[in-house]
Amino acid sequence: MWWSALAPRRRLLLVGALALVVLVAVATTVRACAGRAGVPNGYPDQSRPGPVLLVPGYGGGQGALSVLAGRIRATGRSATVLTLPGDGTGDLGEQAAMINQTVLGERSRGAASVDVIGYSAGGVAVRVWVARYGGEHLARRVVTLGSPLHGAQLAAAGTVLAPGACPTACQQLAPGSPLLRELDRAPLPPHLPWLSIWTWDDQTVQPPDSARLAGAVNVPVQSVCPDAHVDHGGLPTDPVVTGLVLDGIGAAPLSVPADCASARATAGG
Repeated sequence: MWWSALAPRRRLLLVGALALVVLVAVATTVRACAGRAGVPNGYPDQSRPGPVLLVPGYGGGQGALSVLAGRIRATGRSATVLTLPGDGTGDLGEQAAMINQTVLGERSRGAASVDVIGYSAGGVAVRVWVARYGGEHLARRVVTLGSPLHGAQLAAAGTVLAPGACPTACQQLAPGSPLLRELDRAPLPPHLPWLSIWTWDDQTVQPPDSARLAGAVNVPVQSVCPDAHVDHGGLPTDPVVTGLVLDGIGAAPLSVPADCASARATAGG
Protein backbone atom coordinates (compact mmCIF):
# COMPACT_ATOMS: atom_id res chain seq x y z
CA MET A 1 0.00 0.00 0.00
CA TRP A 2 1.01 3.64 -0.49
CA TRP A 3 1.27 4.11 3.28
CA SER A 4 3.90 1.39 3.73
CA ALA A 5 5.84 2.80 0.80
CA LEU A 6 6.38 6.10 2.61
CA ALA A 7 9.56 6.76 4.51
CA PRO A 8 9.12 6.79 8.33
CA ARG A 9 9.79 10.54 8.51
CA ARG A 10 7.15 11.26 5.84
CA ARG A 11 4.67 9.03 7.66
CA LEU A 12 5.27 10.96 10.88
CA LEU A 13 4.73 14.29 9.13
CA LEU A 14 1.53 13.06 7.52
CA VAL A 15 0.17 11.79 10.85
CA GLY A 16 0.94 15.17 12.44
CA ALA A 17 -0.82 17.03 9.64
CA LEU A 18 -3.92 14.81 9.91
CA ALA A 19 -4.00 15.26 13.69
CA LEU A 20 -3.87 19.04 13.24
CA VAL A 21 -6.81 18.93 10.81
CA VAL A 22 -8.84 16.87 13.29
CA LEU A 23 -8.05 19.26 16.16
CA VAL A 24 -9.11 22.29 14.11
CA ALA A 25 -12.36 20.57 13.13
CA VAL A 26 -13.12 19.64 16.73
CA ALA A 27 -12.36 23.16 17.97
CA THR A 28 -14.63 24.65 15.31
CA THR A 29 -17.45 22.31 16.31
CA VAL A 30 -17.02 23.12 19.98
CA ARG A 31 -17.14 26.86 19.28
CA ALA A 32 -20.29 26.42 17.21
CA CYS A 33 -21.97 24.44 19.97
CA ALA A 34 -20.95 26.93 22.60
CA GLY A 35 -22.33 29.83 20.60
CA ARG A 36 -20.83 33.29 20.41
CA ALA A 37 -20.01 35.84 23.08
CA GLY A 38 -20.27 33.18 25.77
CA VAL A 39 -23.92 32.42 25.00
CA PRO A 40 -24.87 28.76 24.40
CA ASN A 41 -25.85 27.59 20.96
CA GLY A 42 -29.48 28.35 20.12
CA TYR A 43 -29.43 31.80 21.70
CA PRO A 44 -28.77 35.10 19.87
CA ASP A 45 -25.26 36.48 19.54
CA GLN A 46 -25.04 39.37 21.99
CA SER A 47 -22.37 41.13 19.92
CA ARG A 48 -24.64 41.50 16.86
CA PRO A 49 -27.55 43.91 17.46
CA GLY A 50 -30.43 43.53 15.02
CA PRO A 51 -33.75 45.28 14.37
CA VAL A 52 -35.63 46.84 17.27
CA LEU A 53 -39.36 46.31 17.85
CA LEU A 54 -41.27 48.65 20.17
CA VAL A 55 -44.53 47.48 21.75
CA PRO A 56 -47.02 50.18 22.86
CA GLY A 57 -48.83 50.21 26.17
CA TYR A 58 -52.49 49.94 27.10
CA GLY A 59 -54.61 51.56 24.40
CA GLY A 60 -51.96 51.11 21.71
CA GLY A 61 -50.85 54.75 21.43
CA GLN A 62 -47.71 55.11 19.30
CA GLY A 63 -46.77 58.77 19.72
CA ALA A 64 -44.23 58.60 22.54
CA LEU A 65 -42.67 55.36 21.31
CA SER A 66 -42.32 56.86 17.83
CA VAL A 67 -40.04 59.51 19.35
CA LEU A 68 -37.90 56.81 20.95
CA ALA A 69 -37.90 54.81 17.71
CA GLY A 70 -36.62 57.87 15.86
CA ARG A 71 -33.78 58.24 18.33
CA ILE A 72 -32.87 54.57 17.82
CA ARG A 73 -32.92 55.00 14.03
CA ALA A 74 -30.51 57.91 14.41
CA THR A 75 -27.93 55.39 15.66
CA GLY A 76 -28.27 53.40 12.43
CA ARG A 77 -30.60 50.69 13.74
CA SER A 78 -33.92 49.66 12.27
CA ALA A 79 -36.78 50.44 14.70
CA THR A 80 -40.48 49.68 14.26
CA VAL A 81 -43.40 50.59 16.54
CA LEU A 82 -45.94 47.78 16.44
CA THR A 83 -49.65 48.29 15.87
CA LEU A 84 -51.46 46.22 18.46
CA PRO A 85 -54.52 44.19 17.50
CA GLY A 86 -57.81 45.96 18.14
CA ASP A 87 -57.29 49.07 20.23
CA GLY A 88 -54.55 47.71 22.46
CA THR A 89 -56.92 46.88 25.30
CA GLY A 90 -57.65 43.30 24.28
CA ASP A 91 -56.18 39.99 25.38
CA LEU A 92 -52.46 40.30 26.15
CA GLY A 93 -52.06 36.74 24.90
CA GLU A 94 -53.27 37.85 21.47
CA GLN A 95 -50.84 40.74 21.61
CA ALA A 96 -48.05 38.26 22.39
CA ALA A 97 -49.06 36.17 19.36
CA MET A 98 -48.83 39.29 17.18
CA ILE A 99 -45.37 40.05 18.60
CA ASN A 100 -44.34 36.52 17.68
CA GLN A 101 -45.60 36.90 14.12
CA THR A 102 -43.70 40.16 13.77
CA VAL A 103 -40.49 38.67 15.13
CA LEU A 104 -40.75 35.67 12.81
CA GLY A 105 -41.27 38.08 9.94
CA GLU A 106 -38.02 39.84 10.81
CA ARG A 107 -36.27 36.48 10.99
CA SER A 108 -37.61 35.50 7.57
CA ARG A 109 -36.08 38.70 6.17
CA GLY A 110 -32.66 37.71 7.45
CA ALA A 111 -32.47 39.12 10.98
CA ALA A 112 -30.51 36.82 13.28
CA SER A 113 -32.38 38.25 16.29
CA VAL A 114 -34.34 41.28 17.46
CA ASP A 115 -34.31 43.60 20.44
CA VAL A 116 -37.78 44.18 21.91
CA ILE A 117 -38.85 47.22 23.92
CA GLY A 118 -42.18 47.08 25.76
CA TYR A 119 -43.74 50.19 27.25
CA SER A 120 -46.19 49.89 30.15
CA ALA A 121 -48.64 47.04 29.46
CA GLY A 122 -46.66 46.35 26.29
CA GLY A 123 -43.91 45.03 28.53
CA VAL A 124 -46.34 42.52 30.02
CA ALA A 125 -47.28 41.40 26.48
CA VAL A 126 -43.56 40.93 25.79
CA ARG A 127 -43.25 38.88 28.97
CA VAL A 128 -46.11 36.67 27.76
CA TRP A 129 -44.40 36.29 24.40
CA VAL A 130 -41.13 35.19 25.97
CA ALA A 131 -42.89 32.68 28.23
CA ARG A 132 -45.20 31.17 25.62
CA TYR A 133 -43.14 31.34 22.43
CA GLY A 134 -39.57 30.77 23.55
CA GLY A 135 -38.71 34.41 22.99
CA GLU A 136 -35.29 33.93 24.58
CA HIS A 137 -34.22 32.13 21.38
CA LEU A 138 -35.42 34.99 19.18
CA ALA A 139 -34.77 38.16 21.17
CA ARG A 140 -31.22 39.26 21.83
CA ARG A 141 -32.40 41.64 24.58
CA VAL A 142 -35.60 42.95 26.11
CA VAL A 143 -36.18 46.39 27.63
CA THR A 144 -39.36 47.26 29.53
CA LEU A 145 -40.41 50.77 30.56
CA GLY A 146 -42.76 51.25 33.49
CA SER A 147 -44.32 47.83 32.94
CA PRO A 148 -46.69 46.45 35.61
CA LEU A 149 -45.13 42.99 35.46
CA HIS A 150 -46.85 42.08 38.73
CA GLY A 151 -50.00 44.09 38.15
CA ALA A 152 -51.30 47.58 38.87
CA GLN A 153 -53.69 48.76 41.56
CA LEU A 154 -55.54 50.88 39.01
CA ALA A 155 -56.46 47.75 37.05
CA ALA A 156 -57.58 46.02 40.24
CA ALA A 157 -59.84 48.97 41.08
CA GLY A 158 -61.28 48.96 37.58
CA THR A 159 -62.02 45.25 37.77
CA VAL A 160 -63.96 45.69 41.02
CA LEU A 161 -65.57 49.12 40.68
CA ALA A 162 -66.31 49.28 36.96
CA PRO A 163 -66.03 45.80 35.44
CA GLY A 164 -67.95 46.85 32.35
CA ALA A 165 -65.36 49.54 31.65
CA CYS A 166 -62.37 47.26 32.30
CA PRO A 167 -61.54 45.38 29.06
CA THR A 168 -59.63 42.11 28.91
CA ALA A 169 -56.14 43.63 29.22
CA CYS A 170 -57.30 45.72 32.17
CA GLN A 171 -58.54 42.59 33.92
CA GLN A 172 -55.31 40.75 33.14
CA LEU A 173 -53.25 43.56 34.68
CA ALA A 174 -54.98 43.27 38.06
CA PRO A 175 -52.56 41.81 40.63
CA GLY A 176 -53.15 38.09 41.06
CA SER A 177 -54.93 37.65 37.72
CA PRO A 178 -54.63 34.20 36.09
CA LEU A 179 -52.28 35.63 33.45
CA LEU A 180 -49.95 37.22 36.00
CA ARG A 181 -49.95 34.03 38.06
CA GLU A 182 -48.93 32.17 34.91
CA LEU A 183 -46.04 34.58 34.40
CA ASP A 184 -44.97 34.32 38.03
CA ARG A 185 -44.56 30.58 37.48
CA ALA A 186 -42.32 31.22 34.44
CA PRO A 187 -38.92 32.49 35.64
CA LEU A 188 -36.92 34.75 33.38
CA PRO A 189 -34.78 32.61 31.03
CA PRO A 190 -31.13 32.79 32.16
CA HIS A 191 -29.72 33.66 28.74
CA LEU A 192 -32.04 36.59 27.96
CA PRO A 193 -30.65 39.95 29.09
CA TRP A 194 -33.60 42.02 30.33
CA LEU A 195 -33.48 45.67 31.37
CA SER A 196 -36.45 46.95 33.37
CA ILE A 197 -36.66 50.72 33.82
CA TRP A 198 -39.25 52.54 35.89
CA THR A 199 -39.79 55.78 37.80
CA TRP A 200 -40.78 56.32 41.41
CA ASP A 201 -42.91 59.24 40.16
CA ASP A 202 -45.24 56.83 38.36
CA GLN A 203 -48.86 57.53 39.30
CA THR A 204 -50.30 55.12 36.72
CA VAL A 205 -48.50 51.95 37.70
CA GLN A 206 -48.86 51.59 41.46
CA PRO A 207 -46.74 50.40 43.07
CA PRO A 208 -44.04 51.54 40.60
CA ASP A 209 -41.74 48.66 41.48
CA SER A 210 -44.28 46.26 40.02
CA ALA A 211 -41.80 46.66 37.15
CA ARG A 212 -39.12 44.82 39.11
CA LEU A 213 -38.36 41.41 37.62
CA ALA A 214 -36.22 38.74 39.24
CA GLY A 215 -33.19 38.03 37.07
CA ALA A 216 -33.38 41.32 35.17
CA VAL A 217 -31.24 44.43 35.44
CA ASN A 218 -33.69 46.60 37.39
CA VAL A 219 -33.17 50.34 37.18
CA PRO A 220 -35.40 52.98 38.77
CA VAL A 221 -34.60 56.23 36.97
CA GLN A 222 -33.93 57.94 40.31
CA SER A 223 -31.22 55.41 41.16
CA VAL A 224 -29.24 56.88 38.25
CA CYS A 225 -30.41 60.50 38.46
CA PRO A 226 -31.74 61.22 41.97
CA ASP A 227 -33.14 64.60 40.91
CA ALA A 228 -35.04 63.21 37.90
CA HIS A 229 -38.79 63.83 37.79
CA VAL A 230 -40.39 61.52 35.22
CA ASP A 231 -44.01 60.44 35.20
CA HIS A 232 -45.37 57.32 33.53
CA GLY A 233 -46.23 59.00 30.26
CA GLY A 234 -42.82 60.66 30.03
CA LEU A 235 -40.75 57.47 30.21
CA PRO A 236 -40.34 56.86 26.44
CA THR A 237 -39.20 60.42 25.71
CA ASP A 238 -37.19 61.34 28.82
CA PRO A 239 -33.49 61.95 27.94
CA VAL A 240 -32.19 59.87 30.83
CA VAL A 241 -34.45 56.95 29.94
CA THR A 242 -33.49 57.27 26.28
CA GLY A 243 -29.82 57.06 27.24
CA LEU A 244 -30.48 53.99 29.37
CA VAL A 245 -32.37 52.34 26.53
CA LEU A 246 -29.68 53.07 23.93
CA ASP A 247 -27.02 51.64 26.24
CA GLY A 248 -29.23 48.67 27.01
CA ILE A 249 -29.68 47.65 23.38
CA GLY A 250 -26.07 48.31 22.42
CA ALA A 251 -23.40 45.70 21.72
CA ALA A 252 -21.71 46.00 25.13
CA PRO A 253 -22.81 43.61 27.91
CA LEU A 254 -25.93 44.72 29.73
CA SER A 255 -25.08 46.32 33.06
CA VAL A 256 -26.28 48.84 35.61
CA PRO A 257 -25.64 52.33 34.17
CA ALA A 258 -22.70 54.27 35.57
CA ASP A 259 -24.19 57.70 36.25
CA CYS A 260 -26.68 60.35 35.25
CA ALA A 261 -24.27 62.36 33.10
CA SER A 262 -23.32 59.41 30.92
CA ALA A 263 -26.98 58.48 30.40
CA ARG A 264 -27.85 62.01 29.30
CA ALA A 265 -24.76 62.11 27.08
CA THR A 266 -25.81 58.91 25.35
CA ALA A 267 -29.28 60.31 24.73
CA GLY A 268 -27.79 63.48 23.27
CA GLY A 269 -25.77 61.31 20.93
